[in-house]
Amino acid sequence: MSITRRHLVVAGASALGAAVLGLGSEVAAQTGDEAAVAQAVEAFRKAMLAKDRAQFEVLCSDQLSYGHSAGKIETKSQFIDAAVSGRSFWKFITLSDQTAQIVGNNGIARHILTGETESEGKTNAIKIGILMVWLKQDARWQLLARQAFKI
Repeated sequence: MSITRRHLVVAGASALGAAVLGLGSEVAAQTGDEAAVAQAVEAFRKAMLAKDRAQFEVLCSDQLSYGHSAGKIETKSQFIDAAVSGRSFWKFITLSDQTAQIVGNNGIARHILTGETESEGKTNAIKIGILMVWLKQDARWQLLARQAFKI
């Protein structure tokens, strides 16, 4: 593709518009934070599959409110204890339709979780919606609230 003067004028106008509105660095930073929240969501998914207590401790805020689709609410310690207990385990977890939005020091992530769990030899298909609120503290993202809902 060859670059014409028209391409340069359009690109220059876009950059000028962002600079005039004061969006240049904010847009770049927001995109980076959105990507960091998406990475935190993926790390959480992997921790769920691995039953990784140490990773949950890092990823979850001490003030975590963890809501299940059936209405049960857990604290950080209750959630982690249940997640690593061994009573059930995730066979797989797939996330789809994921979005991330940054509002101040908060990241709001939404997605559809599809997967299978096994408990007492019985396989359960899961398909739920998830809302996660992440809080940026000391340059890292921690899960502050999570609510699952039936779809």
